[in-house]
Amino acid sequence: MTTLHDPAVRGFASDNYSGIHPEVLAAIEAANGGHQVAYGEDDYTARLQQVFAAHLGDGVEVFPVFNGTGANVTGLQSMLPRWGAVVAASTAHINVDEGGAPERVAGIKILHVPTDDGKLTPELIDREAWGWGDEHRAQPLVVSITQSTELGTLYTPDEIRAIADHAHARGMRLHLDGARAANAAASLDLPLRAFTRDAGVDVMSFGGTKNGAMLGEAIVVLDPAASDGLIYLRKLNMQLASKMRFVSAQLIALLEGDLWLRNARHANAMAQRLRTGVEAGLADGSIRGVGFTQPTQANGVFATLPDGVADRLRSSFRFYDWDASRNEVRWMCSFDTTEADIDAFIEAIALTTSNA
Repeated sequence: MTTLHDPAVRGFASDNYSGIHPEVLAAIEAANGGHQVAYGEDDYTARLQQVFAAHLGDGVEVFPVFNGTGANVTGLQSMLPRWGAVVAASTAHINVDEGGAPERVAGIKILHVPTDDGKLTPELIDREAWGWGDEHRAQPLVVSITQSTELGTLYTPDEIRAIADHAHARGMRLHLDGARAANAAASLDLPLRAFTRDAGVDVMSFGGTKNGAMLGEAIVVLDPAASDGLIYLRKLNMQLASKMRFVSAQLIALLEGDLWLRNARHANAMAQRLRTGVEAGLADGSIRGVGFTQPTQANGVFATLPDGVADRLRSSFRFYDWDASRNEVRWMCSFDTTEADIDAFIEAIALTTSNA
């Protein structure tokens, strides 16, 4: 097949824009050939259970799925009765970026709480964690947090432990959307279990696609008492891969060694390089009118631009508006973002803002 795109074109819209890491692609090829039992009864999916156990401890249960929305919807559905609700930040992916799937597909009410930094606290949770026993109110039975958050911020293990303890004391469970859990682990310089199982998380979604996989995430049950029926719900929600070995092989390639951390550390470092470069330009006057709305703690940079600058920049580098009402944009870096990509983008920002 002829290549249909220009591999030299780069952007900062999403870490989903990147291709497949060569080591992951090699793992898919290595898993090919011959026959393996379908629907997860294969050697690679069995090995994946062991790989996650090495990171998170014995007794975890791993369910590979196709994508992040599927992981979140199916994982949450397994944690809740039909009358259950989830407390989440208003910026949470499950609230604003999944097409209503948690509510429309899983039948879950999202009770969302405004936050300035994308993070929940026990006090914020209590704004919606009430009304148990009231038949007129969806029952708040799960708290869902994201690590790293949709605003690129991070929870410390102590912050997650405080949320877990607060939720558990109220009879609620804790779910973690870990689409960028690798970026969090790399930034915090901590093992994956330090801010998941050891911090009281009950069920998590673990992301591979944004960190070098072709496709594939995993629902990871850290406390089996918190989840029920996943083997049925995964099929019901059209997330059961027939050739599951190829999903599992990708996650093995990431997690069996340190590829997941190498990729995440690089993406984080490129985001820091972008932020530092823009800050330097603001200091020396070569860049004008750019502000930052969030700390850069993972692989995303959130900034505000002068009127009209974003659209002019997008003629060369694609990225998304985050809050168009205040000219806020999001710049994401990936495992394959290069220093040259960052430097070219900073140069374009300088040129465009000086002419604004």
